[in-house]
Amino acid sequence: MYAVGIDIGGTKIAGALVNREGKLLKELRVPTPATDPEAIVDAVVGLIKTLSEGENVTAAGVAAAGFIDADQANIVYAPNIGWRNEPFKAKLEAKLDIPVFIENDANAAGWAEFRHGAGRGYKHMVMLTIGTGVGGAVVVDSHLLRGGFGIAGELGHMRLIEDGLPCGCGNKGCLESYGSGTALLKSAKALAASGEAAGARLRQLEAEVGELTGAQVYQAIQEGDEGALTLLRRLGTYIGTAIGSLVAVLDPEVVVIGGGVSAAGDLLLNPIREAYLANLPARGFRPELKIVAAEFLNDAGLVGAADLVLSRLS
Repeated sequence: MYAVGIDIGGTKIAGALVNREGKLLKELRVPTPATDPEAIVDAVVGLIKTLSEGENVTAAGVAAAGFIDADQANIVYAPNIGWRNEPFKAKLEAKLDIPVFIENDANAAGWAEFRHGAGRGYKHMVMLTIGTGVGGAVVVDSHLLRGGFGIAGELGHMRLIEDGLPCGCGNKGCLESYGSGTALLKSAKALAASGEAAGARLRQLEAEVGELTGAQVYQAIQEGDEGALTLLRRLGTYIGTAIGSLVAVLDPEVVVIGGGVSAAGDLLLNPIREAYLANLPARGFRPELKIVAAEFLNDAGLVGAADLVLSRLS
């Protein structure tokens, strides 16, 4: 028995045929028609039909960035696509002959890590995806936490700094404004423009391509540039501080760090670990969780969306 996993991103829609072991058997990708919600429906339907052809597919799981309701049927709010109370499940099932379930993309990625990746063997896990924003997923006693309205786990929108930087959610001081890849790039651009010696390498890379991008910041980090490393350590400190607060509420056994920025490995993980310990309530009198890198990269959403469906129907 197989399921189709779909991951809707801002630029591409990925699909895969997935088995119970979390293995991708077939994969397809198409561009995301981000400004046309009906075209997205057609693109997802096309992927599901193509991947299901000739296979024993029982259902499809669709991962999308945004708030998904408790019924896993409607996309309440998705800032990058423009969905507002979108009945996505109904629209897909009207054109398919298998059930479809919708899931938040960070929840799907977290479930993939819990079942088949860095969270294997634990019952209580938190995942933070550090990319354009900060996504979150929470597993409690081996169950994905969705909350009363289906929107639990939006950890990037924890208030970290009172009256801090504005966030896309409408609040100020959220973790996402300080601990995301977007925040890192903004800090790097500011350092490069400052004229300070610490920004010299970033200025040089900016001059080479005409614009400083995340790829150049990552290059500077890999080269050991102290200016870029300082910014990365500061980002890690924000994340670790937030984890210290999460522990007081959720008491997880492990925190998995994923997303594009996690490619920095221990250069990011070590300052996260240090800040977590510095902010751990009752440190020395309670167990200390593990903070580890995600094992899945780009396929986490596909695997998680499909596995959630297979787990639900088994």
